[in-house]
Amino acid sequence: MFFNVSRASRLSGANWESLVLPVIEFSSVFHPGIFKTMREIKVKVKGSSGLCTLASDGDSVSVDEQKTCSSSSSVQSTPEIEKKYVHRVYDAIAPHFSSTRYAKWPKVATFLNSLPAGSVILDAGCGNGKYLGLNPECFYMGCDISAPLIKICADRGHEVLVGDAVNLPYRTGFGDAAISIAVLHHLSTENRRKKAIEELVRVVKKGGLVLITVWAVEQEDGSLVAKWTPLTQKYVEEWIGPGSPRVRSPSCITLESIPENEENNNSKEHVKDTKGNGDGELSNAMDLASRTENDFIVSEDERTAKNQQEYFVPWHLPYHRAEVSGASACALANGLAKKDDKKGAVVYNRYYHVFSEGELERLATGMKNAVVVDRFFDKSNWCIILEKTS
Repeated sequence: MFFNVSRASRLSGANWESLVLPVIEFSSVFHPGIFKTMREIKVKVKGSSGLCTLASDGDSVSVDEQKTCSSSSSVQSTPEIEKKYVHRVYDAIAPHFSSTRYAKWPKVATFLNSLPAGSVILDAGCGNGKYLGLNPECFYMGCDISAPLIKICADRGHEVLVGDAVNLPYRTGFGDAAISIAVLHHLSTENRRKKAIEELVRVVKKGGLVLITVWAVEQEDGSLVAKWTPLTQKYVEEWIGPGSPRVRSPSCITLESIPENEENNNSKEHVKDTKGNGDGELSNAMDLASRTENDFIVSEDERTAKNQQEYFVPWHLPYHRAEVSGASACALANGLAKKDDKKGAVVYNRYYHVFSEGELERLATGMKNAVVVDRFFDKSNWCIILEKTS
């Protein structure tokens, strides 16, 4: 899939030229670069194979900068919990998930419609692209870690590419605004959630606004929470295994589902999401990769803990929408999915870290170049708006 430049003529020549760079490869797919002005230098980091931006072309790189890069690469390396229970799941359920994602949240629509005509809006974690183009007077670019979801967006004519929330593929200070809708709660460590916020601020101009929404602990419908599976503990840096956020290794767990055009022929069958709205390190990583979801489930006593924030949230993919005898069988065999014959569905669990009151603001507190200008609770989500100050 390629970045769609059919609307390029609507941008000024200067702005568009500042955006486009040479072609860069993501997930074995080539996308024209709209990426960072900084050169990327390969740095060997224990337990990581990522790239790290260090300095402008021609600049020297200090030891301190290399240490900073090492830390950044660690944060940008995708934990196994996210690979197995976020990335691969959304790849599998993409058409069905997309068919349930059509209603726009009023608060998000109000934010987008309040932006000046001609604004460039970056949607990080755009999903099926339901917010791309909402305000026809603005220009939109979206990215998402799920290639199948990005294909759905591209087929609809949107300007999109595969990209990671903690390493956004955009130049610093390019956008007038950015949004991250229901994305950060899929990141399994506090450092990664904080990094994602820093990236959203980085890619907008001074004075630019960033809207972030996340699922809340304080769910308005308590019956939904009862259907979630609490996990044993919060995930910390030790859970991170080898890997790059830009290139995901091939796996037998390449899940497939029915094309979206077949979803549209069965619109009455929409299924709602449960949310209305060293060597030692390598050994640990391999141990985590071999685990199934049962290894993460807590006891009944722990289930009632008031501070529980880590969950598996189920997604029911009807049998007729999944190739149960094909690739999905691999997911079932590897513990990434279960069969529910009573409901006639393959059940996939998605990892969530639900946010407590004030947690999202605390992650943004201390940023030298942004301030929180608004916060609100909407449809069981905590939301903030940041403004970039420098």
